[in-house]
Amino acid sequence: MAAKKIATQRYNIIYRPEPEGGFTVLVPSLPGCITWGKTLPEAKKMAIEAIRLYIETLQEAGEAAPQDAEVLASSVDVPVVSNKNNRKPALSHA
Repeated sequence: MAAKKIATQRYNIIYRPEPEGGFTVLVPSLPGCITWGKTLPEAKKMAIEAIRLYIETLQEAGEAAPQDAEVLASSVDVPVVSNKNNRKPALSHA
């Protein structure tokens, strides 16, 4: 049996701190690929494993895995005004 070729692919991930602790990790180019870790290093390790399994599943289905080779990422500031009860912010219509 021939050895499988291993290639490295780069994926952008987003760490979102959770109020109860830990970090949710999102992989924007792989819809539904979300994981969690108690610490940033654990969250990164879990993300690598989730991405690997996601790609394996795509390959088993005969589909190509999307890549993040030409993705541009940015952040935006959105003005928000607090609503009357100050619980949930409402979007500004300015």
